[in-house]
Amino acid sequence: MEELEKLLNNLVAINSINPDLVAGAPGESEIAHYIAQWLERAGLEVQLIELVPGRPNVVGVARGRGGGKTLLLNGHMDTVGEGGMSNPHKPVIKDGRLYGRGAYDMKGGLAACMFAVAEARKRHLPGDVIFTAVVDEEYASLGTQQLATRFHADGAIVAEFTELQLILAHRGFVWFEVETLGQAAHGSRPDLGVDAIVKMGKVLVELGKLDQNLRSNPTHPLLGSGSLHASLIKGGHEMSTYPDQCMLSVERRTLPSEIPEKVETELLGIIEEIQRSDPSFQAVIRRGIDRSPLETIEDTGIVRAVQAAARKVMKGPLPIAGVPFWTDGALLSAAGIPSVLLGPSGSGAHADEEWVDLSSVKTCAKMFLATTVEFCS
Repeated sequence: MEELEKLLNNLVAINSINPDLVAGAPGESEIAHYIAQWLERAGLEVQLIELVPGRPNVVGVARGRGGGKTLLLNGHMDTVGEGGMSNPHKPVIKDGRLYGRGAYDMKGGLAACMFAVAEARKRHLPGDVIFTAVVDEEYASLGTQQLATRFHADGAIVAEFTELQLILAHRGFVWFEVETLGQAAHGSRPDLGVDAIVKMGKVLVELGKLDQNLRSNPTHPLLGSGSLHASLIKGGHEMSTYPDQCMLSVERRTLPSEIPEKVETELLGIIEEIQRSDPSFQAVIRRGIDRSPLETIEDTGIVRAVQAAARKVMKGPLPIAGVPFWTDGALLSAAGIPSVLLGPSGSGAHADEEWVDLSSVKTCAKMFLATTVEFCS
């Protein structure tokens, strides 16, 4: 087994399911220590930085000789749960694919980063190459949030799966709670009760209209439009009682031009319109967490370096695209580090069958190394 293939095999064999997603899961400690030891053997400067107890980030630095730019390579160690997999941490190689939990999302990219930073150390480039293997991307991204405040770079590649496309943009998101208020009463007394769940029905109808309007008017060249969906709903206490409260969780996916305050104004407008037509309607909106979209302009140093590397490795530039899902790249970009996504091909992120194409992992490793030579020289 080739060195890179063996590395990926070993990473997938380690259970690193995020314990915030699956109670009792082991988290990233074992894989973090494996990565740290591998990087130390490769001659890198290595730190384990623990923000969450028992779940350390790993930072490996290929120190340059001075005078060059710094490149950051980033990948997350945590995975989602096993789902319906029978042997999620027993890697299987078949027809050029490696199967197992996390192979595609995103230990293939993680292995390619490790291989590239180890090879970059041997080149003694002018600039530094920083590799960060982070915790908690699948839940709250605490790992990259922490490292974005501690380390600076002139450009970054997040090695999420991209099918060997160069990703310059992705959507952000904002979470909301909408609470409708009613009046509890016995089910036989409609004259006294106000049904909070029925009132929420009016909100749901208007949210559906807003989502349809957003998606029918795409404005971004790579991302199209924003979107909205109702995620969770609960209310009521028992069959024979009018519900006095109903709670709805809403997720709004946002474009780079859509800030959380603008999105909140959209929802407040819906509530106000319903109140004008129904004086008995009462509702409260609470804004929860939000994550910024990613948008990196094409005429940026990191983009030019990746495309120059692609012309050498792949005999032509990479296709540029956007992806719908959120990544840690947005956190790095918000910290002032121009960031792109580039990673291997495969299938099955968060699914019951997950695999990564091994040849694409090798291509990524070559691309990452060629980009470091281009960018850090």
